Amino acid sequence: MPKGQPLSIPDDGLTTRQRRNRALLMVNTGDGKGKSTAAFGLALRGWNQGFAVGVFQFVKSAKWRIGEQTVLERLGALHESTGEGGPVEWHKMGSGWSWSRKSGDESDHATAAAEGWEEIKRRLDDERHDLYVLDEFTYPINWGWIDADDVVSTLSSRPGRQHVIITGRRADPRLTDIADLVTEMTKVKHPMDAGQKGQRGIEW
Repeated sequence: MPKGQPLSIPDDGLTTRQRRNRALLMVNTGDGKGKSTAAFGLALRGWNQGFAVGVFQFVKSAKWRIGEQTVLERLGALHESTGEGGPVEWHKMGSGWSWSRKSGDESDHATAAAEGWEEIKRRLDDERHDLYVLDEFTYPINWGWIDADDVVSTLSSRPGRQHVIITGRRADPRLTDIADLVTEMTKVKHPMDAGQKGQRGIEW
């Protein structure tokens, strides 16, 4: 893609503007580091363009508060007070999902994951967000907690201009088949290979 230009123009009857503004389904997968980091970077970019951003974390513990969450929630508060950027919501499965007001019982992960997906489906139907970050969403699909065919059907038919980015290893082929953008992170080297644990500001 020299100078950001596509290599070919499809004969789809759309104008350049219509094609440029189509909603995208994006998948960051692979065994390498950086899948979620890249997705949160995209969320920051979307916030700057005024996007309503919804982040849904499907695996990380409710006790973990990663740096990107603090930054994006502060940007959401900035939007509320000044109108700059866009609104931000951040939800974690491990805390029983923010909208369900549960006590944080994590005994039934499968039920919690399914509940989160059903809420996302409702939000897609309502066109609630401009950008959805479904972090580590490939895992509950792989574990059979969420039906892959339902995910494919829902995301393929979502209304309006709603971008979705999914992260996690071993993305289901049915998901990558319908995605507009798929990036596979490949590990070449990692500090943990040399016995170094994750560190502040790099892993969280």
